[in-house]
Amino acid sequence: MTAPDDAEPVSQTAQLYDNLRAAILALDLAPGERISERGLESRFHASRTPVRAALSRLELEGLIAHRGRSWTVTPIDLDEIQALAELRGVLEPASARLAVERAAEESIATVRAHLVALRPLPDEQSSIHMGSTFHLDLAALGGNRFMTEAVADALTRLERTRWIEVRTRAARDIAWREHSAIVDAVAARDADRAASLLLAHIVGTNDRLLAFIDAERRRLHGAGMAIVGTGRPRGRVEAR
Repeated sequence: MTAPDDAEPVSQTAQLYDNLRAAILALDLAPGERISERGLESRFHASRTPVRAALSRLELEGLIAHRGRSWTVTPIDLDEIQALAELRGVLEPASARLAVERAAEESIATVRAHLVALRPLPDEQSSIHMGSTFHLDLAALGGNRFMTEAVADALTRLERTRWIEVRTRAARDIAWREHSAIVDAVAARDADRAASLLLAHIVGTNDRLLAFIDAERRRLHGAGMAIVGTGRPRGRVEAR
């Protein structure tokens, strides 16, 4: 008899989480912007428990940070972007090699069909969806769920900045062609080529993104976006 009452806060949490996440990823809530629990309660007509539950989920994804009694949209962290590129540069080529070894022809064809369906790339949102779908599909072909989950987490943390990277039609076309070539290599069962192309794609995308943010840093700050870090690879780490 208590299920409907219990379900209401769960539904509120899910809806609030979806709305806040979309606003953060679309940069409608700017990096560095403060978020008030009471403000969210009023804005979304939600009670305190669902608000805090939604914020906690977003904190786990690295999209907001909790400081004292306040919440803040996490800044764009160039060092985090670089570190995630390093992670993906190891993880995704390894996953591609597993895909070459393990994936059924039908599964590879499905990945290609998803890619072809998003070929028109009319806008940034379609391109981001195409990129996420492709990288997750490719990771899943390797058959290792822990790899796939790690790729998904990295893409979530990068999603805000990917809006910046795919700002032009030329950038979106480049991404699609590179994705297509990677699928071709997997279909040809060429593990070395698939891994090499995927690594080059990750490095190239990261370099273009960091270069653009560095060049536009002052303007982006002027638009209210908090940016921290340098994005430069770290030097040697000494053993302790």
